[in-house]
Amino acid sequence: MREENHTKVTEFVFLGIVEDPQIQVALFFIFLIIYLIILLGNTGMIFLIVLSPPLHTPMYIFLSQLSFLDLCYSSAIGPKMLVDFLTERKVISFAGCVAQLFIFGGFVDTECFLLAAMAYDRYVAIRSPLHYFITMSRRVYICLIVSSYTAGFGNIVVQTISLFTLDYCSSNVINHFFCDIPPLFALSCSDTHINEMLLFACASFIEFSSLSVILVSYIFILSTILKTNSAEGRRRAFSTCASHLTGVTLFYGTIIFMYLRPTSSYSLDEDKWASVFYTLMIPMMNPLIYSVRNKEVKDAFKKIMGKKIVF
Repeated sequence: MREENHTKVTEFVFLGIVEDPQIQVALFFIFLIIYLIILLGNTGMIFLIVLSPPLHTPMYIFLSQLSFLDLCYSSAIGPKMLVDFLTERKVISFAGCVAQLFIFGGFVDTECFLLAAMAYDRYVAIRSPLHYFITMSRRVYICLIVSSYTAGFGNIVVQTISLFTLDYCSSNVINHFFCDIPPLFALSCSDTHINEMLLFACASFIEFSSLSVILVSYIFILSTILKTNSAEGRRRAFSTCASHLTGVTLFYGTIIFMYLRPTSSYSLDEDKWASVFYTLMIPMMNPLIYSVRNKEVKDAFKKIMGKKIVF
């Protein structure tokens, strides 16, 4: 009897970021530029690392993976959002919504663990520079990368199954610009209490386990730096870690704000802009954060550009 009272949802309709058509057109051009910068910056970083033998070290292998993750999860959201700015009815199929959430969530969760692996890599490099390539061998860093993907996509499988076994019967209008967990909870006509508890438990595990690794790594890094007698050595160590700490602060700050709070405190209209920040702004800024103060990246870029000019 219960199933007879429910109409099966076959598609969802996004309300988008704003409703004013003129503002939507303006936002289309702004976010088009942002997305093009994301594509250029992250693909450029990947190719730079691949084409530059001096950058074939664990630190830059991790950085290439970070660029790949940023490229993937922003591309799960960006193109659809751009199309929706120019269409009156912003529709996504049920299967498309499942796919978007799975791809986006999987790569975002993977990035949480990858950032922890990057912090451990910096700890090894600063704590034991002479044994760095022994400790952080090819087998070790590949294992860390594979483990990050396994944990990240393992979590989103659980979340996706949990979310899309709920009933959606009262409305199919999502007050957001992509398929994210909080607005889908708000849309469901099922009791979402257990699902919300599962989300909080999984998000807490991901955030606090990865943040614990990052925190412990940087405590040891700071301890090592303070024991360094060379002012130049301290400066280089701080410079090496500053970009990673900046990226971690921006990424985790937004993720914790979005997912580690009770659903009663959600304000979907305000949360849209927070979502814009971590879905598009962070992937745009990361290549700049990790390259502007990085001499090795600059030198590799100049060398490759020099070859092209000579050719």
